Amino acid sequence: MLIPHDSKRAVNFRMPSLAIALSVFLWFAGTLYVLTVAVDTIEYYQMRSKLAAYTAQVSELQAAMNMIKKADQEFRRLLSLGSREQILENVDAKKSVDDAGSLDMELLREQIKKTVDTVSSVSTYLTEQKDKYRATPAGWPVSGKVTSVFGYREDPKYGGREFHSGIDVSVPSGTPVKSTADGVVSFSGWSSGNGNLVVVEHGFGLSTLYAHNSVIKVAVGDRVKRGTVISLSGSTGYSTGPHVHYEVWVDGKAVNPRDFIGEDRYVVQKG
Repeated sequence: MLIPHDSKRAVNFRMPSLAIALSVFLWFAGTLYVLTVAVDTIEYYQMRSKLAAYTAQVSELQAAMNMIKKADQEFRRLLSLGSREQILENVDAKKSVDDAGSLDMELLREQIKKTVDTVSSVSTYLTEQKDKYRATPAGWPVSGKVTSVFGYREDPKYGGREFHSGIDVSVPSGTPVKSTADGVVSFSGWSSGNGNLVVVEHGFGLSTLYAHNSVIKVAVGDRVKRGTVISLSGSTGYSTGPHVHYEVWVDGKAVNPRDFIGEDRYVVQKG
């Protein structure tokens, strides 16, 4: 019976017991179906999320293994070069190691992290050594014979004992003078007894000095490489003839350039 709120007549109708039972059954069946579909949908998205996570982990693993393989190949190539100089000239730290990221699989993560850390340490060490190698004076500023060595000597012009803080290399005037290491020009100009002077700072407490030039080719602030022509030799300032006065300084103190040139290439002109 349906009884309206106004004055209209109530509506009576009869429903068989079977219809009521069927309605209740259909309601329960529909509810169960909806719940089943909802659970299946949740499980689908959970499985999809897990699959995406596993796929990402596999990709990270593959990237890490490729990185380790490349690093191994690069180090093998470097070590096959033989000499320290060749290794440091050819090393490229960027090729040696990449950032592999973090992994979630515990055992593999620890193993790969250890390998990556080792490769990173070696790469960092090689980079530092390469920078130091390029900043360390090596070889001659000019090709010639040493006419005056480092240490105490007799003043060639006025006589008397004096300390000679570098070496003099005899060469014709106008000979190209080269920087013996990578660095930045800190002085370029006239300096009384040194004449036309060039000073290069190399870092790591190292600097070199090139005096008595006829022409200067660089300015303060210029970056130079080992082998860059920085001046032309001459006999300016306190000099008795065309030559290059070459000094090496370590932590603010002049040291013997012979230690950086090498005994086998050091020739002193006699007489």
